[in-house]
Amino acid sequence: MCGRYSFSKPKDIIERFAPVQLEFEFGPRYNIAPSQQVPVVVHQNEGNRLLMLRWGLIPYWAKDESIGNKLINARAETLEEKPSFRKSFEQKRCLVLADGFYEWKKEGRIKKPYRITLQDCRPFAFAGLWDSWLSPTGQTINSCVIITTTPNKLMEPIHNRMPVILPQGMESLWLDGGTLPSREVRDLLTPFPAEGMVAYEVSPLVNSPRNDGPECMVPVNSLF
Repeated sequence: MCGRYSFSKPKDIIERFAPVQLEFEFGPRYNIAPSQQVPVVVHQNEGNRLLMLRWGLIPYWAKDESIGNKLINARAETLEEKPSFRKSFEQKRCLVLADGFYEWKKEGRIKKPYRITLQDCRPFAFAGLWDSWLSPTGQTINSCVIITTTPNKLMEPIHNRMPVILPQGMESLWLDGGTLPSREVRDLLTPFPAEGMVAYEVSPLVNSPRNDGPECMVPVNSLF
């Protein structure tokens, strides 16, 4: 599962995800939560565009938007079986931009939050899907979901799922891999190598989405 993440260095987006058409500016986020607007790269009109999408997929056929509250993650193993994700997997794949994510490790009755990043702390992209939904009042809501897979060796002691982090050289294939996903596209939905990642305990401040400051990312041992 991936229920909280960060993108704390938005200025790096031009260098890291170029070429991408930027249509707005946004500030750093340290504790992004479901139902919030999140930075996402999509491929449209022969180019990549940065959009702000609601986290929690609302399929085009949904009767109301509340379904998005449940669809924050999509299991890689069943994308082509689930009506909520099948069409988006075929036609609307996206990059959900991040530089770390949070997961909670259960120790007895206590759940301790951990932050997981790449070894070099550089920004990366989750494999995501998106869709557009037209409300009964005529409002269009664009939304997205983060794909998850089985955990690598780093994540196994923390949680039984992890988000799919795309290798940098494969992001363009994920975005524009043809109308129907090829075997090569499907093969991207695997755990990121554990040796390329680090995990450390952080403050329980991250438990509440109301806390969205840099203190959410500080190693717990550095707070005392």
